[in-house]
Amino acid sequence: MKIADTSNQDVVIKKKSKFNQWAVIAGICLITLSLAAWQIVPAASNWSQADISIPQKRVRIGEITVGDFTRDVSVQGRVVAAVSPTIYAPAEGTITFSVDAGTKVSKQQLLASIDSPELTARFEQEAAGLLDLQTGLERQRILAKKQFLIDKKAVDLAKVALTTAEREKRRADLGYEKSAISQIDFEKAQDDLANAKLQYEHAVDDARLAKESAEFEIKSLELQIKRQTSLVNELQRQVDALQVRSPVNGIVGNLNVENKTYLAKNQPILMVVDLTQFEVEVAIPESYADDLAIGMDVDIKFNRNQYAAQLITISPEIIENQVTGRVRFKEKSPAGLRQNQRLNSRILLEQRTQVLQVPRGQFLDSSNGKFAYVLNGDIAEKKAILTGARSLGSVEILDGLQAGDRIIISGTDRFKNANKVLLTQ
Repeated sequence: MKIADTSNQDVVIKKKSKFNQWAVIAGICLITLSLAAWQIVPAASNWSQADISIPQKRVRIGEITVGDFTRDVSVQGRVVAAVSPTIYAPAEGTITFSVDAGTKVSKQQLLASIDSPELTARFEQEAAGLLDLQTGLERQRILAKKQFLIDKKAVDLAKVALTTAEREKRRADLGYEKSAISQIDFEKAQDDLANAKLQYEHAVDDARLAKESAEFEIKSLELQIKRQTSLVNELQRQVDALQVRSPVNGIVGNLNVENKTYLAKNQPILMVVDLTQFEVEVAIPESYADDLAIGMDVDIKFNRNQYAAQLITISPEIIENQVTGRVRFKEKSPAGLRQNQRLNSRILLEQRTQVLQVPRGQFLDSSNGKFAYVLNGDIAEKKAILTGARSLGSVEILDGLQAGDRIIISGTDRFKNANKVLLTQ
Protein backbone atom coordinates (compact mmCIF):
# COMPACT_ATOMS: atom_id res chain seq x y z
CA MET A 1 0.00 0.00 0.00
CA LYS A 2 1.36 3.38 -0.97
CA ILE A 3 1.30 6.16 1.68
CA ALA A 4 0.29 9.64 0.36
CA ASP A 5 2.57 12.59 1.08
CA THR A 6 1.63 16.28 1.67
CA SER A 7 2.97 17.58 -1.56
CA ASN A 8 -0.49 18.49 -2.68
CA GLN A 9 -0.89 20.90 0.31
CA ASP A 10 2.38 22.80 -0.19
CA VAL A 11 2.25 26.42 -1.43
CA VAL A 12 5.09 27.89 -3.35
CA ILE A 13 6.14 31.30 -1.92
CA LYS A 14 7.77 33.74 -4.17
CA LYS A 15 10.97 35.33 -2.90
CA LYS A 16 10.55 39.05 -2.04
CA SER A 17 12.89 41.43 -3.63
CA LYS A 18 15.43 43.33 -1.49
CA PHE A 19 14.10 46.61 -2.85
CA ASN A 20 10.75 46.23 -1.07
CA GLN A 21 12.41 45.44 2.28
CA TRP A 22 14.56 48.56 2.17
CA ALA A 23 11.54 50.68 1.30
CA VAL A 24 9.66 49.50 4.38
CA ILE A 25 12.64 50.15 6.64
CA ALA A 26 13.09 53.62 5.20
CA GLY A 27 9.43 54.43 5.78
CA ILE A 28 9.57 53.36 9.41
CA CYS A 29 12.68 55.47 10.02
CA LEU A 30 11.04 58.48 8.41
CA ILE A 31 7.97 58.20 10.64
CA THR A 32 10.14 57.82 13.76
CA LEU A 33 12.19 60.88 12.89
CA SER A 34 9.03 62.90 12.28
CA LEU A 35 7.58 62.00 15.67
CA ALA A 36 10.86 62.82 17.41
CA ALA A 37 11.06 66.15 15.65
CA TRP A 38 7.42 66.92 16.63
CA GLN A 39 8.32 66.46 20.31
CA ILE A 40 11.86 67.82 20.33
CA VAL A 41 11.25 71.05 18.45
CA PRO A 42 8.70 72.52 21.00
CA ALA A 43 10.87 71.33 23.89
CA ALA A 44 13.87 72.97 22.33
CA SER A 45 11.81 76.12 21.92
CA ASN A 46 10.87 76.03 25.64
CA TRP A 47 14.47 75.47 26.57
CA SER A 48 15.45 78.51 24.56
CA GLN A 49 12.82 80.70 26.31
CA ALA A 50 13.51 79.60 29.92
CA ASP A 51 16.30 80.91 32.13
CA ILE A 52 16.35 77.81 34.31
CA SER A 53 14.68 74.38 34.42
CA ILE A 54 13.22 72.59 37.43
CA PRO A 55 11.59 69.15 37.64
CA GLN A 56 7.83 69.65 37.99
CA LYS A 57 7.59 67.07 40.76
CA ARG A 58 9.71 69.31 42.98
CA VAL A 59 7.21 72.20 43.01
CA ARG A 60 3.66 72.66 44.28
CA ILE A 61 1.09 74.31 42.09
CA GLY A 62 -2.02 76.14 43.25
CA GLU A 63 -4.98 77.55 41.35
CA ILE A 64 -6.49 81.00 41.85
CA THR A 65 -10.12 80.67 42.96
CA VAL A 66 -12.97 82.89 44.17
CA GLY A 67 -14.82 81.89 47.32
CA ASP A 68 -15.34 82.40 51.03
CA PHE A 69 -12.26 83.63 52.85
CA THR A 70 -11.66 83.09 56.55
CA ARG A 71 -8.77 84.92 58.13
CA ASP A 72 -7.68 83.09 61.25
CA VAL A 73 -4.75 82.40 63.52
CA SER A 74 -3.81 79.12 65.15
CA VAL A 75 -2.58 79.32 68.73
CA GLN A 76 -1.77 76.99 71.58
CA GLY A 77 -4.11 77.07 74.55
CA ARG A 78 -3.89 75.87 78.13
CA VAL A 79 -6.94 74.61 80.01
CA VAL A 80 -7.59 76.59 83.17
CA ALA A 81 -10.44 76.54 85.64
CA ALA A 82 -12.93 79.32 85.02
CA VAL A 83 -13.48 79.55 88.77
CA SER A 84 -10.47 78.87 91.00
CA PRO A 85 -10.64 81.19 94.01
CA THR A 86 -7.62 81.56 96.26
CA ILE A 87 -8.49 81.75 99.95
CA TYR A 88 -6.55 84.13 102.20
CA ALA A 89 -6.16 84.28 105.95
CA PRO A 90 -8.76 86.69 107.39
CA ALA A 91 -6.62 87.41 110.46
CA GLU A 92 -3.39 86.48 112.19
CA GLY A 93 -3.42 83.12 113.89
CA THR A 94 -2.51 79.44 113.85
CA ILE A 95 -4.15 77.35 111.12
CA THR A 96 -5.43 73.79 111.43
CA PHE A 97 -6.41 72.10 108.15
CA SER A 98 -9.47 69.86 107.91
CA VAL A 99 -8.69 68.64 104.36
CA ASP A 100 -5.66 67.68 102.28
CA ALA A 101 -4.59 68.74 98.79
CA GLY A 102 -6.63 66.96 96.14
CA THR A 103 -9.66 66.44 98.37
CA LYS A 104 -13.05 66.89 96.72
CA VAL A 105 -15.12 69.41 98.63
CA SER A 106 -18.62 70.83 98.45
CA LYS A 107 -19.71 74.41 98.83
CA GLN A 108 -19.51 75.70 102.44
CA GLN A 109 -17.56 72.63 103.57
CA LEU A 110 -15.05 73.37 106.35
CA LEU A 111 -11.50 73.50 104.99
CA ALA A 112 -9.51 74.85 107.93
CA SER A 113 -9.78 76.68 111.25
CA ILE A 114 -7.66 79.62 112.38
CA ASP A 115 -7.06 80.27 116.06
CA SER A 116 -6.73 84.06 116.50
CA PRO A 117 -6.75 85.03 120.20
CA GLU A 118 -6.32 88.71 119.38
CA LEU A 119 -9.37 88.86 117.12
CA THR A 120 -11.47 86.76 119.48
CA ALA A 121 -10.57 88.94 122.46
CA ARG A 122 -11.37 92.12 120.56
CA PHE A 123 -14.72 90.72 119.49
CA GLU A 124 -15.63 89.80 123.06
CA GLN A 125 -14.50 93.23 124.26
CA GLU A 126 -16.55 95.11 121.71
CA ALA A 127 -19.55 92.85 122.30
CA ALA A 128 -19.35 93.67 126.02
CA GLY A 129 -19.16 97.37 125.13
CA LEU A 130 -22.31 97.00 123.04
CA LEU A 131 -24.10 95.33 125.93
CA ASP A 132 -23.01 98.17 128.24
CA LEU A 133 -24.38 100.78 125.83
CA GLN A 134 -27.67 98.91 125.53
CA THR A 135 -27.92 98.81 129.33
CA GLY A 136 -27.14 102.53 129.49
CA LEU A 137 -29.89 103.22 126.98
CA GLU A 138 -32.44 101.36 129.07
CA ARG A 139 -31.25 103.25 132.15
CA GLN A 140 -31.59 106.57 130.34
CA ARG A 141 -35.11 105.73 129.25
CA ILE A 142 -36.06 104.92 132.85
CA LEU A 143 -34.49 108.17 134.08
CA ALA A 144 -36.32 110.08 131.37
CA LYS A 145 -39.63 108.59 132.49
CA LYS A 146 -38.83 109.44 136.11
CA GLN A 147 -37.92 113.01 135.23
CA PHE A 148 -41.07 113.29 133.17
CA LEU A 149 -43.15 112.37 136.23
CA ILE A 150 -41.27 114.88 138.40
CA ASP A 151 -41.73 117.65 135.87
CA LYS A 152 -45.38 116.74 135.39
CA LYS A 153 -45.88 116.96 139.15
CA ALA A 154 -44.23 120.39 139.25
CA VAL A 155 -46.42 121.62 136.40
CA ASP A 156 -49.55 120.28 138.05
CA LEU A 157 -48.68 121.92 141.40
CA ALA A 158 -47.92 125.19 139.65
CA LYS A 159 -51.26 124.92 137.88
CA VAL A 160 -53.06 124.40 141.18
CA ALA A 161 -51.23 127.36 142.73
CA LEU A 162 -52.17 129.48 139.73
CA THR A 163 -55.81 128.49 140.03
CA THR A 164 -55.79 129.34 143.75
CA ALA A 165 -54.15 132.71 143.10
CA GLU A 166 -56.73 133.54 140.42
CA ARG A 167 -59.54 132.71 142.84
CA GLU A 168 -57.96 134.81 145.59
CA LYS A 169 -57.57 137.65 143.12
CA ARG A 170 -61.25 137.58 142.28
CA ARG A 171 -62.16 137.55 146.00
CA ALA A 172 -59.82 140.49 146.60
CA ASP A 173 -61.41 142.40 143.74
CA LEU A 174 -64.88 141.96 145.22
CA GLY A 175 -63.68 142.83 148.73
CA TYR A 176 -61.83 145.91 147.51
CA GLU A 177 -64.90 147.14 145.65
CA LYS A 178 -66.91 146.84 148.89
CA SER A 179 -64.01 148.23 150.94
CA ALA A 180 -63.92 144.94 152.86
CA ILE A 181 -60.13 144.59 152.50
CA SER A 182 -57.30 147.03 152.67
CA GLN A 183 -55.25 148.31 149.76
CA ILE A 184 -52.30 146.21 150.89
CA ASP A 185 -54.29 142.99 150.89
CA PHE A 186 -55.63 143.84 147.44
CA GLU A 187 -52.16 144.43 146.04
CA LYS A 188 -50.88 141.27 147.73
CA ALA A 189 -53.56 139.23 145.93
CA GLN A 190 -52.37 140.74 142.65
CA ASP A 191 -48.75 139.89 143.45
CA ASP A 192 -49.67 136.33 144.41
CA LEU A 193 -51.45 135.86 141.05
CA ALA A 194 -48.48 137.19 139.11
CA ASN A 195 -46.13 134.95 141.05
CA ALA A 196 -48.36 131.91 140.46
CA LYS A 197 -48.44 132.63 136.70
CA LEU A 198 -44.66 132.94 136.63
CA GLN A 199 -44.20 129.71 138.57
CA TYR A 200 -46.53 127.86 136.19
CA GLU A 201 -44.79 129.15 133.07
CA HIS A 202 -41.36 128.21 134.45
CA ALA A 203 -42.63 124.75 135.41
CA VAL A 204 -43.96 124.20 131.87
CA ASP A 205 -40.68 125.41 130.29
CA ASP A 206 -38.60 123.26 132.64
CA ALA A 207 -40.68 120.19 131.78
CA ARG A 208 -40.33 120.82 128.02
CA LEU A 209 -36.57 121.35 128.29
CA ALA A 210 -36.14 118.25 130.44
CA LYS A 211 -38.07 116.22 127.85
CA GLU A 212 -35.92 117.52 124.97
CA SER A 213 -32.74 116.80 126.96
CA ALA A 214 -33.87 113.25 127.73
CA GLU A 215 -34.79 112.62 124.08
CA PHE A 216 -31.38 113.93 122.97
CA GLU A 217 -29.55 111.65 125.40
CA ILE A 218 -31.58 108.67 124.26
CA LYS A 219 -30.93 109.46 120.57
CA SER A 220 -27.22 109.88 121.25
CA LEU A 221 -27.08 106.50 122.96
CA GLU A 222 -29.03 104.91 120.11
CA LEU A 223 -26.48 106.23 117.60
CA GLN A 224 -23.63 104.90 119.72
CA ILE A 225 -25.36 101.53 119.89
CA LYS A 226 -25.87 101.53 116.11
CA ARG A 227 -22.21 102.28 115.50
CA GLN A 228 -21.11 99.70 118.06
CA THR A 229 -23.48 97.13 116.58
CA SER A 230 -21.90 97.60 113.14
CA LEU A 231 -18.45 97.12 114.67
CA VAL A 232 -19.53 93.99 116.54
CA ASN A 233 -21.20 92.57 113.42
CA GLU A 234 -18.00 93.12 111.43
CA LEU A 235 -15.94 91.46 114.14
CA GLN A 236 -18.47 88.64 114.26
CA ARG A 237 -18.03 88.19 110.51
CA GLN A 238 -14.26 88.09 110.92
CA VAL A 239 -14.54 85.56 113.74
CA ASP A 240 -16.87 83.42 111.62
CA ALA A 241 -14.36 83.69 108.76
CA LEU A 242 -11.79 81.99 110.98
CA GLN A 243 -13.72 78.86 110.05
CA VAL A 244 -12.47 78.70 106.46
CA ARG A 245 -15.10 77.19 104.15
CA SER A 246 -15.11 76.31 100.45
CA PRO A 247 -16.79 78.94 98.24
CA VAL A 248 -17.53 76.43 95.44
CA ASN A 249 -17.89 72.75 94.69
CA GLY A 250 -14.54 71.48 93.49
CA ILE A 251 -11.21 70.08 94.52
CA VAL A 252 -8.59 71.47 96.89
CA GLY A 253 -5.45 72.62 95.09
CA ASN A 254 -2.00 72.90 96.59
CA LEU A 255 -1.81 74.00 100.21
CA ASN A 256 0.28 77.18 100.47
CA VAL A 257 1.24 76.64 104.12
CA GLU A 258 1.90 73.76 106.48
CA ASN A 259 -0.55 72.63 109.13
CA LYS A 260 -0.29 74.45 112.51
CA THR A 261 1.56 77.36 110.87
CA TYR A 262 1.15 80.86 112.28
CA LEU A 263 -0.26 83.03 109.50
CA ALA A 264 -0.13 86.72 108.81
CA LYS A 265 -3.30 88.52 107.79
CA ASN A 266 -4.15 88.16 104.07
CA GLN A 267 -1.57 85.38 103.59
CA PRO A 268 -2.60 82.84 100.88
CA ILE A 269 -3.81 79.57 102.38
CA LEU A 270 -5.04 77.36 99.52
CA MET A 271 -6.91 77.31 96.22
CA VAL A 272 -10.17 75.56 95.41
CA VAL A 273 -10.59 74.57 91.75
CA ASP A 274 -14.07 74.28 90.26
CA LEU A 275 -13.77 71.32 87.87
CA THR A 276 -17.19 71.88 86.28
CA GLN A 277 -16.26 75.09 84.44
CA PHE A 278 -13.18 75.32 82.24
CA GLU A 279 -11.75 78.02 80.02
CA VAL A 280 -8.76 78.07 77.68
CA GLU A 281 -5.92 80.55 78.14
CA VAL A 282 -4.30 81.30 74.77
CA ALA A 283 -1.03 83.04 73.88
CA ILE A 284 -1.51 85.10 70.71
CA PRO A 285 1.42 86.52 68.68
CA GLU A 286 1.92 90.25 69.11
CA SER A 287 1.42 90.88 65.38
CA TYR A 288 -2.28 89.98 65.72
CA ALA A 289 -2.91 92.18 68.77
CA ASP A 290 -4.58 95.00 66.81
CA ASP A 291 -6.92 92.55 65.06
CA LEU A 292 -8.28 90.99 68.25
CA ALA A 293 -11.67 91.86 69.69
CA ILE A 294 -13.72 90.46 72.53
CA GLY A 295 -16.49 88.21 71.23
CA MET A 296 -14.56 86.69 68.31
CA ASP A 297 -15.42 83.09 67.48
CA VAL A 298 -12.86 80.42 68.30
CA ASP A 299 -12.64 76.77 67.27
CA ILE A 300 -11.04 74.45 69.83
CA LYS A 301 -9.87 70.98 68.86
CA PHE A 302 -10.16 68.28 71.52
CA ASN A 303 -10.25 64.50 71.02
CA ARG A 304 -10.57 64.95 67.24
CA ASN A 305 -13.69 67.09 67.68
CA GLN A 306 -14.22 70.79 67.13
CA TYR A 307 -15.88 72.84 69.87
CA ALA A 308 -17.27 76.34 69.42
CA ALA A 309 -15.94 78.94 71.82
CA GLN A 310 -15.64 82.70 72.20
CA LEU A 311 -12.84 85.11 73.09
CA ILE A 312 -13.91 86.76 76.37
CA THR A 313 -10.84 88.64 77.63
CA ILE A 314 -7.72 90.17 76.09
CA SER A 315 -4.73 91.20 78.17
CA PRO A 316 -3.88 94.91 77.80
CA GLU A 317 -0.14 94.21 77.99
CA ILE A 318 2.34 92.32 75.82
CA ILE A 319 4.64 89.83 77.51
CA GLU A 320 7.42 88.07 75.58
CA ASN A 321 5.92 89.17 72.23
CA GLN A 322 2.59 87.59 73.07
CA VAL A 323 -0.87 88.74 74.15
CA THR A 324 -2.76 86.57 76.60
CA GLY A 325 -6.47 85.92 76.07
CA ARG A 326 -9.21 83.84 77.66
CA VAL A 327 -11.56 81.65 75.63
CA ARG A 328 -14.85 80.28 76.96
CA PHE A 329 -16.83 77.37 75.50
CA LYS A 330 -20.20 78.44 74.11
CA GLU A 331 -21.80 75.25 75.35
CA LYS A 332 -20.95 73.12 78.36
CA SER A 333 -17.27 72.26 78.70
CA PRO A 334 -16.49 68.90 77.03
CA ALA A 335 -15.97 65.95 79.34
CA GLY A 336 -12.42 64.80 79.95
CA LEU A 337 -10.69 68.17 80.18
CA ARG A 338 -7.89 68.48 82.71
CA GLN A 339 -6.24 71.45 84.33
CA ASN A 340 -3.22 72.74 82.30
CA GLN A 341 -4.01 70.45 79.36
CA ARG A 342 -2.74 71.77 76.00
CA LEU A 343 -5.26 72.37 73.20
CA ASN A 344 -5.05 73.73 69.66
CA SER A 345 -7.26 76.76 69.11
CA ARG A 346 -8.15 78.70 65.97
CA ILE A 347 -9.28 82.30 66.36
CA LEU A 348 -11.48 83.53 63.48
CA LEU A 349 -10.33 87.09 62.85
CA GLU A 350 -12.34 87.83 59.70
CA GLN A 351 -14.84 86.16 57.33
CA ARG A 352 -15.67 87.42 53.81
CA THR A 353 -17.28 86.11 50.62
CA GLN A 354 -16.28 86.32 46.96
CA VAL A 355 -12.59 86.77 47.66
CA LEU A 356 -9.88 86.04 45.06
CA GLN A 357 -7.48 83.68 46.80
CA VAL A 358 -4.84 80.99 46.41
CA PRO A 359 -3.62 78.22 48.73
CA ARG A 360 -0.96 79.51 51.07
CA GLY A 361 2.63 78.38 50.45
CA GLN A 362 6.27 79.24 50.93
CA PHE A 363 6.31 81.43 47.83
CA LEU A 364 5.06 84.20 50.15
CA ASP A 365 8.26 84.01 52.16
CA SER A 366 10.44 83.76 49.06
CA SER A 367 8.93 86.81 47.36
CA ASN A 368 7.47 88.58 50.39
CA GLY A 369 4.18 88.37 48.53
CA LYS A 370 5.36 90.73 45.76
CA PHE A 371 5.54 88.33 42.79
CA ALA A 372 4.58 84.82 41.74
CA TYR A 373 5.43 82.39 38.94
CA VAL A 374 2.37 81.96 36.70
CA LEU A 375 2.17 78.76 34.64
CA ASN A 376 1.69 78.88 30.89
CA GLY A 377 2.11 75.33 29.70
CA ASP A 378 5.49 74.11 30.90
CA ILE A 379 6.79 77.66 31.38
CA ALA A 380 6.39 79.48 34.72
CA GLU A 381 6.71 83.22 34.18
CA LYS A 382 7.53 85.69 36.96
CA LYS A 383 4.75 88.23 37.50
CA ALA A 384 4.25 91.05 40.00
CA ILE A 385 1.29 90.56 42.35
CA LEU A 386 -0.29 92.26 45.34
CA THR A 387 -1.47 90.15 48.27
CA GLY A 388 -3.86 91.03 51.07
CA ALA A 389 -5.09 89.20 54.15
CA ARG A 390 -3.61 85.84 55.01
CA SER A 391 -5.17 82.87 56.78
CA LEU A 392 -3.79 79.52 57.82
CA GLY A 393 -4.63 77.94 54.46
CA SER A 394 -5.11 80.78 51.96
CA VAL A 395 -3.89 84.21 50.98
CA GLU A 396 -5.96 86.98 49.38
CA ILE A 397 -4.93 88.21 45.91
CA LEU A 398 -5.59 91.91 45.35
CA ASP A 399 -3.89 92.44 41.98
CA GLY A 400 -1.81 90.70 39.30
CA LEU A 401 -3.74 87.42 39.03
CA GLN A 402 -7.21 86.29 38.07
CA ALA A 403 -9.42 83.30 38.75
CA GLY A 404 -8.20 80.18 36.96
CA ASP A 405 -4.52 81.14 36.91
CA ARG A 406 -2.13 78.50 38.19
CA ILE A 407 0.98 79.55 40.11
CA ILE A 408 3.84 77.88 41.92
CA ILE A 409 3.06 78.07 45.65
CA SER A 410 6.14 76.24 46.93
CA GLY A 411 9.36 78.08 47.73
CA THR A 412 10.92 79.88 44.75
CA ASP A 413 14.37 80.62 46.15
CA ARG A 414 15.87 77.92 43.91
CA PHE A 415 14.68 79.83 40.83
CA LYS A 416 17.42 82.44 41.51
CA ASN A 417 15.07 85.28 40.58
CA ALA A 418 14.71 83.96 37.00
CA ASN A 419 12.04 85.57 34.82
CA LYS A 420 11.00 82.27 33.21
CA VAL A 421 11.34 78.74 34.54
CA LEU A 422 10.88 75.52 32.55
CA LEU A 423 9.13 72.70 34.39
CA THR A 424 10.42 69.38 33.13
CA GLN A 425 8.78 65.99 33.52
